[in-house]
Amino acid sequence: MPILDDMDDARLGRLVRALRHRRRWRQVDLAERAAVGHDAISNLEAGRIGAMRTDSIRAIVAAFGLSYEPSIRGLGAREDRLLDERHAGLLGSCAAWLSGFGWLTRAEVSYSEWGERGSIDLLAWHAPTASLLVIEVKTELVSIEATLRKLDEKARLAATIARSLGWQAASTSRLLILPDDRTQRRRVAAHAAILDGAFPSRWRELSRWCRSPSGEIAGLVFLNDRRGRRQSQAIGPRERVRPILTTPNKAAARAGRD
Repeated sequence: MPILDDMDDARLGRLVRALRHRRRWRQVDLAERAAVGHDAISNLEAGRIGAMRTDSIRAIVAAFGLSYEPSIRGLGAREDRLLDERHAGLLGSCAAWLSGFGWLTRAEVSYSEWGERGSIDLLAWHAPTASLLVIEVKTELVSIEATLRKLDEKARLAATIARSLGWQAASTSRLLILPDDRTQRRRVAAHAAILDGAFPSRWRELSRWCRSPSGEIAGLVFLNDRRGRRQSQAIGPRERVRPILTTPNKAAARAGRD
């Protein structure tokens, strides 16, 4: 789904009006399709979105097959540093959680296989059962399609990547990690039809599986990144070539429960 972001209020309003006119809809027609009040359409098209709920704006643009994601301006390079800090915190929390179940982890494992390139945020290995876990860490869930496509690629290549680390995997599972905050929980709920199918397992089932892996699993977990920020040194710095194997602290990461 195409995403509208980094757009001022007036421009967004003009775009919505133009899209509505192209489809020859009245404002009331758009309101019915978006399940919002007629005033919401009038305010949005006039650029008066200050008092509007974000979910109302998302519902209106979704009627055109689009997604609206507001942005913050003015941070510049600081934005990347803040996001990197939170990403590292989530990595630390996840590594600590898995370590408590006897898993080994490697962070930022890069790969280049048959023209497909990228980096696995966290690759986890459970030696007793030869289970491999490919973990994607997102500080925010923006594009569902891109997230699923890239994680599928990493899971498909994971066994080959793991062999270069001396890990002969009997099974490969997938895990999506998101920060435990209201915004990400709302986004997951809004896309439940897709995400529940792609990641059917949640906290309790995943915890049982991680204690004693059997077969493959695909799940989604909300984690608190604060403790992980303090523990991220256990994972080690990002490395693009043969990162060093680490076993993070066994301190349990406080996690969101479903």
